[in-house]
Amino acid sequence: MATLTRLLGDLEAGEDAVQDACALALTVWPREGTPANPKAWLIGVARHKAVDRIRRERLRAGKEAEAMRGLGREIPAGPRTSAATVPGVTGPASALAEDQLGLIFACCHPALDPAVRVGLTLRCVCGLSTADIAAAFLVPEPTMAQRLVRAKRKIRQAGISLRMPEPPGLTERLDAVLRVVYLVFTQGHRAAAGPALVRGELCDQAIALSRALAALLPDQPEVTGLLALLLLTDARRGARIGADGTLIVLPDQDRERWDRNKIDDGERLLETALRARRPGPYQLHAAIAACHSCAPTAAATDWRQIAALYGQLIRYEPSPVTEANRAVAVAMTEGAAAGLAILDAAGTHPQMARWPQFHIARAELLRRAGHEAEAVEAFRAALRLDLPPAERTFIEARITQPGAPGQHGSTACQDWIVTPSCQY
Repeated sequence: MATLTRLLGDLEAGEDAVQDACALALTVWPREGTPANPKAWLIGVARHKAVDRIRRERLRAGKEAEAMRGLGREIPAGPRTSAATVPGVTGPASALAEDQLGLIFACCHPALDPAVRVGLTLRCVCGLSTADIAAAFLVPEPTMAQRLVRAKRKIRQAGISLRMPEPPGLTERLDAVLRVVYLVFTQGHRAAAGPALVRGELCDQAIALSRALAALLPDQPEVTGLLALLLLTDARRGARIGADGTLIVLPDQDRERWDRNKIDDGERLLETALRARRPGPYQLHAAIAACHSCAPTAAATDWRQIAALYGQLIRYEPSPVTEANRAVAVAMTEGAAAGLAILDAAGTHPQMARWPQFHIARAELLRRAGHEAEAVEAFRAALRLDLPPAERTFIEARITQPGAPGQHGSTACQDWIVTPSCQY
């Protein structure tokens, strides 16, 4: 999608061409076998489909000539050596990473509504469904669909370039781009839809994009902080789901199964970012993740430090989601009642009613405070929302078996509350 958009200079034309190529692949590949390089096959076929579509629709001469000139170039089969190549990335992946980053920066153009930049990129670059994106933003699916349609129309009508901007444009759009990459990761870390709790391919894609960003902008501490955060969080991936598919929450995980290489890399990157003395939200999130990764046991977690870090994070992200995270940390240091006071105040925001993690956290704190009937009702409120099967099974067990694994109370929600991006 990113490559076709670069070649065509048109977002909707790129989508149409990719869809045509995928439809043909469903017919041809089962009969003739999967090609040795599926991506190159799809890009090449989509390119030809786009040429046919341009000819068929008889676009005005100037636009047709420009598109044909762009499409006349061969799809690169080897490393790019141009100055635009992302530093630190080599081979065919360099071209793909460059195209993806270029499309992300384009979708985060300042002329677009900030509320839609992230969703548009998740749809066009990462292929998430409108339903998945709506769940991530805690808005109804029709609302998100309308936002995406309006954004595409704005891109076309305003003639917004879909190529990588010059350096001043990179920094201007950086905050939106970082949020895009983070939301891609959180959609993988805890999928908002589908049967699996973890979508590893999205986590890997987000980490790859974050590495490319860090290579492109090595002097931006928030870029480095984001990469540190993703590595520190993803290090727990192998311990979060049991062999039978059951959810294993943070305090119950086997820390020997955490990826020490990712933890070491994440901590090193966090130290590098903090040395710049230009703090930001991703560095704070990474510091919180490091508090977990550095603790040898769940009991040894420095919850007081985590609560303090969330207190600082509110300065950058004053959202009910951030407050919900802080409530959990405060409960672990000052008791369930103190955490509930913060959580219930955050719960007055209408967004929170659609967020399952709010109800789960509230249920755990109510149970710790001895309010069993209210805790069960809060768990049931979470079950009325869309949840992956693994989470649904976990919550049902918490209702029927209060002493089942996960009895560590409020820490049970710490494995899920990982994103501030829902405030959009």
